[in-house]
Amino acid sequence: MATMRSNLGIMKILHLKKRGCFLLKLLCLVALVLIFCEFLIYYVVIFQCHWPEVKIEAHRSSKQSSASVLKAMFLSDTHLLGEIKGHWLDKLRREWQMERAFQTALSLLVPDIVFILGDVFDEGKWSFSQAWADDVRRFQKMFRHPVCTELMVVVGNHDIGFHYEMTAYKLKRFAKVFNFTSGKLITRKGVNFVMVNSVALEGDGCTICSRAEAKLMKLSHKLNCSQQEENHSKKRCSDVEQLPASEPILLQHYPLYRRNDAECAGEDSALPEEKNIPFKEKYDVLSREASQKLLWWFHPRLILSGHTHSACEVLHNGKIPEISVPSFSWRNRNNPSFIMGSITPTNFSLYKCFLPLESRVVTIYCIAGALLGVLILAHLQLLNPPFYFAQHLIRKHKAV
Repeated sequence: MATMRSNLGIMKILHLKKRGCFLLKLLCLVALVLIFCEFLIYYVVIFQCHWPEVKIEAHRSSKQSSASVLKAMFLSDTHLLGEIKGHWLDKLRREWQMERAFQTALSLLVPDIVFILGDVFDEGKWSFSQAWADDVRRFQKMFRHPVCTELMVVVGNHDIGFHYEMTAYKLKRFAKVFNFTSGKLITRKGVNFVMVNSVALEGDGCTICSRAEAKLMKLSHKLNCSQQEENHSKKRCSDVEQLPASEPILLQHYPLYRRNDAECAGEDSALPEEKNIPFKEKYDVLSREASQKLLWWFHPRLILSGHTHSACEVLHNGKIPEISVPSFSWRNRNNPSFIMGSITPTNFSLYKCFLPLESRVVTIYCIAGALLGVLILAHLQLLNPPFYFAQHLIRKHKAV
């Protein structure tokens, strides 16, 4: 009797150990899938991206050459969800994805400067003080960056509202957080960037619009003077601050005027059924007039914009390229991306870095879930493996 009880005790212990071992294996499988899909996949995908090569002036030494190239990263339309429309689960998921993608890109690529081309927030045009402060706090956590990397932000219509919603108060609070003005010039490593408040280029003479245009015209004069010959227009440019004689790169939220996305190509361009839909001026793109003004004022060598959430590359006046940068949020795209630019005062080269496909992540989770279900059913002997079934058939045949 004692021996029987002892055997039963041993069997019970072995059964518990077996169950514990099985549960541990399941937990390990779940943990591995989670770690891969929520951390490692960003490293696996972004590790494949690289800074493009760019031609450098021949007279520079190799050491000067590498140091003179500005490594700039461009992304757009992060649309951090607000308290009005943003569901907490959607907000949690999207912000986690963007944070992991951004932090991984910074650690692997180490850019000198990052530009976000507007629509940082989804509800900046509506949010009151407390909601705005909360959105800003979350943004600063997600897009934190080391001292060696600079972060610059262009204003978008969701940050301050469309023209009819835009107010001096909304613009001022955005400027206070991001040190942005309606026409801002920054120069890094001899490269001139003009950051435009494209929402204010309505052309109706509103106070904000008039100030923005006046500031852009002043910047235009300053840049044009820097590119003149020394003895040319000396009187007109005598009191103007000297800038590097480099054609500027224009950064804005709205794209310059184009009829539609029909000419846009690539896997992250607009859907085929959307490409021929006409764009509305001052809503989807800038007006013809505002677009011509910017081209005339600045003669840019490159324009980067956002707003459409899809990729596009167009040539203005047959020679000036404009790149529409897709949305950085998986809420707007299955395949978000950002642009990497190697830029010198005279040249530039661009490369698009795609982020993990959300559909691929979902597929991995589905496969892992199905495998987990099969293992649990097999362990509970509710699902016999195929070889057990075959063995059962063989035994039955032999018995006959």
